[in-house]
Amino acid sequence: MIKRNMRLKKEYLYRKNLEGKERLLYEKKRKIREALAEGKPIPTELRNEEAALRQEIDLEDEHTAVPRSTIDDEYANATNRDPKILLTTSRDPSAPLTQFVKELKFVFPNAQRMNRGGQVLSEIIETCRAHDFTDVILVHEHRGVPDGMIISHLPFGPTASFGLLNVVTRHDIKDKKAIGTMPEVYPHLILNNFSTKLGQRTANILKYLFPVPKPDTKRIVTFANQSDYISFRHHLYEKRGGPKSIEMKEIGPRFEMRLYQIKLGTMEQDEAQTEWVIRPFMNTTKKRKFLGD
Repeated sequence: MIKRNMRLKKEYLYRKNLEGKERLLYEKKRKIREALAEGKPIPTELRNEEAALRQEIDLEDEHTAVPRSTIDDEYANATNRDPKILLTTSRDPSAPLTQFVKELKFVFPNAQRMNRGGQVLSEIIETCRAHDFTDVILVHEHRGVPDGMIISHLPFGPTASFGLLNVVTRHDIKDKKAIGTMPEVYPHLILNNFSTKLGQRTANILKYLFPVPKPDTKRIVTFANQSDYISFRHHLYEKRGGPKSIEMKEIGPRFEMRLYQIKLGTMEQDEAQTEWVIRPFMNTTKKRKFLGD
């Protein structure tokens, strides 16, 4: 298993190293296509390579013209099988954090909760790889209040880090009859206002935590982005008065998320390349939205 993981990792890194060369070749072909389409002369720096590049262009179609990236490869097999998620916490979790993670276990189908104990992250990730887990979710806290969530896709990433705000668990709601029980059927997923390239990347990371539901399921999970704050809501719906009368009931938990980093490796790899990170000056760019409109 260790040799297999090393081989797969070398193949992944090799594909990633090829990306720069493929992207450069793609840009050269794009310039030639544009020149031919507009009737302009071929750029001077490409005239020595024109014949070979035009021959490659003639052999390409819409599927092979655009180079694949490692981002495509990360979730290439995600639709072939249901996700399998490990949930854990920072060391010595408080009672509120433990309760929150217990509720998250029911939010994410096929999730398993593990007490952290004294295990280090590298041991956890290697164990999850060996047992075919697709994702690891690590939840942090500050003085008993959950304040961070790290989602790491296996076997090679990406890893997204979110801040958590305004966490309200089912345990905090006094009226237990109003919220009812939490079903374990696969939910429908609503992803709202992830329109930018970074937003679509974030939506993919969240989307592949959930398997494909049955069409008639009445459970709904919503991730709604507004001003780069992602609101998580969990509902059941019922058609009490016919198909045009729908009653929604929130069953919790609820919280807000804010993305602050995406890395191209798994969470234990400190040397992994950072794809995107929020900077202090970004907090003052009020007119700019990073995830959506």
